[in-house]
Amino acid sequence: MRLLTEKYTKQQERLPDTGKHIAGQFDEEKIIVYQAYKPSIANFAVTNKFLGGKDYSYTRMTWIKPGFIWMMFRSGWATKENQERILAISIGRSHFETILKQAVHTSFKPVIYPSGEEWNTAMKQSDVRIQWDPDHYPNGKTLNRRAIQLGLKGQMAEQFAKKWILDIEDITDFVIEQRKNMDANGIGELIVPKEDIYTLSDSALIKQLDL
Repeated sequence: MRLLTEKYTKQQERLPDTGKHIAGQFDEEKIIVYQAYKPSIANFAVTNKFLGGKDYSYTRMTWIKPGFIWMMFRSGWATKENQERILAISIGRSHFETILKQAVHTSFKPVIYPSGEEWNTAMKQSDVRIQWDPDHYPNGKTLNRRAIQLGLKGQMAEQFAKKWILDIEDITDFVIEQRKNMDANGIGELIVPKEDIYTLSDSALIKQLDL
């Protein structure tokens, strides 16, 4: 596996306990986001290095998550139906930030949108949705910290799926191994992808994301 890893307990000592944060694995050029799919979609993606094939729909909203543990919560550690395969997808940071700049919250926030009408207009004009959901412990219990997930539809979803992906790695074996590791030894021995806080310098974007 190409992802950098570390003990979960070490990561939690470093990451904030509260607040909204974009936590993930990244370098100067790219960031990793996670998605879970059924085997036919995952097999196509790993072979072709983009998302497509007969079982993949470009018209449905697709959600990307830079937080590994949040993805594990969502997929039940690769046990939920049609989420049995976990993909680590690399995209350029410039494209990731393009997605962020077009993100509109799924619920009305008066601190960002002057009126419900303006929020509705923003929703209609954007192909990106943002949600700040409670992050989780590996066992599923909620944290006070919030994790980001981004929903892509329309042209944005198709650009992401066909043009913006730099690499796709199937990490399902790692996920299963660590699920068994956690069941046998608890979180003290759990290994996860190394994550840090992804910081933004654009003050307008920070306000838009409600960070």
